[in-house]
Amino acid sequence: MTHSAIQRIIVTAPARLHMGFLDLNGGLGRNFGSLGLTISGLATTVSVEPAELLSVQGPEAPRAEKIARLLLARHEESHGARIVITEAIPAHVGLGSGTQLALAVGVALAKLFRWDMNTRAIAHFAGRGSRSGIGIGAFDIGGFLVDGGRGDRVEPPRIVARMPFPAAWRILLVFDKQGHGIHGEKETSAFADLPEFPAATAAELCRLTLMQVLPALQDEDIVSFGRAIGAVQKIVGDYFAPAQGGRFTSPAVTDALHWFEDQGVAGVGQSSWGPTGFALLASETQAHSLLRTAQARQGNNNQLSFAIVNGLNRGGAIQIQTLDNRQRVSNLK
Repeated sequence: MTHSAIQRIIVTAPARLHMGFLDLNGGLGRNFGSLGLTISGLATTVSVEPAELLSVQGPEAPRAEKIARLLLARHEESHGARIVITEAIPAHVGLGSGTQLALAVGVALAKLFRWDMNTRAIAHFAGRGSRSGIGIGAFDIGGFLVDGGRGDRVEPPRIVARMPFPAAWRILLVFDKQGHGIHGEKETSAFADLPEFPAATAAELCRLTLMQVLPALQDEDIVSFGRAIGAVQKIVGDYFAPAQGGRFTSPAVTDALHWFEDQGVAGVGQSSWGPTGFALLASETQAHSLLRTAQARQGNNNQLSFAIVNGLNRGGAIQIQTLDNRQRVSNLK
């Protein structure tokens, strides 16, 4: 397919939950390591068409334009593109908006101009994935993901384990309408200012992952899985507490998560720097029941909002529309 035959490319990049780091000590030569889950219901969708000049419109347009200009300049393209963002993951709430925007824009432009540039290269060039590879894995393959951390190479961490998330399970998300998580320079400073992470604690997190999180997911044991994720969250959250004001960023979300635990929910936590929280539930019925009681408990205070989502066991989607009205749809595995 030639560039001139392409009428439009549409790329959808799903949101992800970042459920915790594994080794913030780095004594074995690799830093970070992450747990994460691709989720349904929240995504960034970008439409790209050939054009003489670059134009970008829609939510997150300034961020998308910056990425597009960098990529066009890198490849010395003489033409531009018309980019329309039709939906965007909320920014700076812990759902991976920056990485997914970069990947959606980058992949769409790469398809349009036939660049030989994969998602890892796009993310690295756009300055994404410096500590975690979960966002790239969510776009590429979806599911529940573990990355192996960053070694000596200056590149995003690679996914070392991927498992499907049980179809019956649900995640209840908790949003704080008034809050944002740490990002940008504040995030960089937070990592620099935190004390050395104990090697023994890193070992405990890795043991929890290998001997509890992954086997429980394989067995579809929501209680054991939730407890293990909750244990990871408590360890990591307490380490980051000096930077984010507590185990979790938002006091309102913290209150809701504690209440979920009082209701018997095995796994609760915060995605990345938050403020978005989550509760892991065994079924649609349980999720809706908890949602109703949580909303009733909140009463007239509308600081929090909630959403029920699924784990998404596939990556992003790419649609290529041509001038002769043929269309190819590719769901990344």
